[in-house]
This record gives sequence, C-alpha cells and structure tokens, in this order.
Amino acid sequence: MLDKVNLSDVRSFVLVAELESFTRCADALGVSRSHVSRQITRLERDLGVTLLVRTTRSLKLTPEGRGLYQRCHGALGNINQALMISIEDTQQLRGHLAINCVGGVLGEDILVPIVNQFMKQHPQVSINLDFSSNRVDLISDEFDIAFRMGELEDAGFIARKLFDVEMLTLASPEYLQQYSQPTHPRQLDAHRCLIGSVNRWSFVENHTGERIETVVNGYLQCKNGRALINGALQGNGIVRVPKLYCEQAITKGRLINVFQDWHIPSVSFSMIYHKDRFRPARLTSLIEFIYREFESRSLSK
Repeated sequence: MLDKVNLSDVRSFVLVAELESFTRCADALGVSRSHVSRQITRLERDLGVTLLVRTTRSLKLTPEGRGLYQRCHGALGNINQALMISIEDTQQLRGHLAINCVGGVLGEDILVPIVNQFMKQHPQVSINLDFSSNRVDLISDEFDIAFRMGELEDAGFIARKLFDVEMLTLASPEYLQQYSQPTHPRQLDAHRCLIGSVNRWSFVENHTGERIETVVNGYLQCKNGRALINGALQGNGIVRVPKLYCEQAITKGRLINVFQDWHIPSVSFSMIYHKDRFRPARLTSLIEFIYREFESRSLSK
C-alpha cells in the first residue's frame, strides 16, 4: 500500500491543510484546483483513510488527517532543507574534492601551485591531493579528478588533454664514456636502463618514420621520476623521462640525449573525470581553472 503513495500528493495535502483551501493551494503550486483535488483523493485511496471533510463552504481535517499533517509537516520541512543544501552544495563553490595525480614535476611542481591558487580564490573548497602512479578507479577510489600520462582507454570517463609531453632518452656523459653510446634502440638491451613501470620503450626513426619497440632491463626500477633522474645524473644508467623534468641538467650538459636519429613519440598528459550531468560547481570550476592554467603555460601544447 505505502509503496503506491506519491510524495507530491503528500506535499499537496500538507499545503491544503496549511492554507485551508484547495484553490489557494492550486495557486501556490501553479496547477488547477481539480488537479489538487485528484491528488488528495488518490492519497486517501492509497492510504485507505479519509483525510479531509469537504463542503461547499468549508474544509476540515479528520483526526487521521490532522495526525498525518502534524507528522508530515516537519518531515517535509527536513526534506526541503536537505534538498536545498544539496542544491547549494552543487551550485556554490564549497565542499570537498579528491584529486589523484602522478608525483614528480607534473604533480608537485606544476599541479600543486595551480590547486593552491584555486583554493586561495575559493576558501570554502577543501582538497585531498593524492600522489600515486597506480591505476585508480575514480568511482571505487572516490576521486573526482585524476591526472595521467599516456593513452586512456576507459570510455566511462572524460579525458581532457592538457598538453603533449616531450620524452627523451638520456644519460650522463660519464655513463656514455664508460659504457659507450648506443646508436640504435635495439642496443639498449646491452645497457643499464633506469625504468619506471614500463620496460617496453617505443621509438620512431627521424627520417623514415620507422617505429620499433624494444624491451629494456630495469637496472633501477622506481615510479618516481626524480629518483630515476638522480640515478642518471650519478652515471648509473640510461633513463627515459619527460624533458621538462630535467631541462636544467640538459642545458648544463649533465644529461645528454642518447639518440640522434631516433625519437620517442610525445605522450599526452590528461585530466580525467566522471561523465556526470549534474557536476557540482566546485568540480566544474576546478576543471576549467586547471585547463586554463595549463593552456596559459608555455608547455609543448
């Protein structure tokens, strides 16, 4: 029986009881008087009780109607308040957001200042910023936004590319002097390579466009870009990292591009988030803020 009760019928009943008039209730709701009358009749039928005694001149609550009104009036007030809070949380820039991002230069040096700028402009927004390279599920891990390098295949989310990351294969002059400088990517299997989570490196020949993949050994394996670069600077091996991670070391000649005739295809750095029609204003604003900040930076877009 109760599963048939329509909440809009209950709302109309409470309003009729408050205003003591079908006509005034209809005017307040912007519907016809007959529509309100049908709602009350349906509610009485669904509950199996008489709620109102109607005459041509008066409207009176029955004892059952009075009891239902008293109980529903406060409950509907709480529901209305809860709905208004939900609307405010969606439309106003306040509340909590959770972000997942790779660490290193991209996360710590580029994203962190952008996030802090946003929080300074919107002090009612709090943010949990998680740095990890593991593949995350935005839903089960409860992240609102994630940032990742490379191709993203999950069609359940929006992937918004921020820029293309230029990748280089680098080594220190000391390492190349000690172990010789490879001229072809296939020669990497004889070298000490410093890798993150990927041991299959792709290359493109500059003149012919030939594409090859080669599996490299992980003399040092670490998902932290700074650690890999430090290893390369110490002469411990060959590393493949974004150019922006070590531009100063390249400029000073502390790291040298290993291959002259081969390059690594650029890798996309993207912001991913849920496909959600009713996205909170705090999330929409942060997404657009981050996109504009990346767009304004002199990165290899």
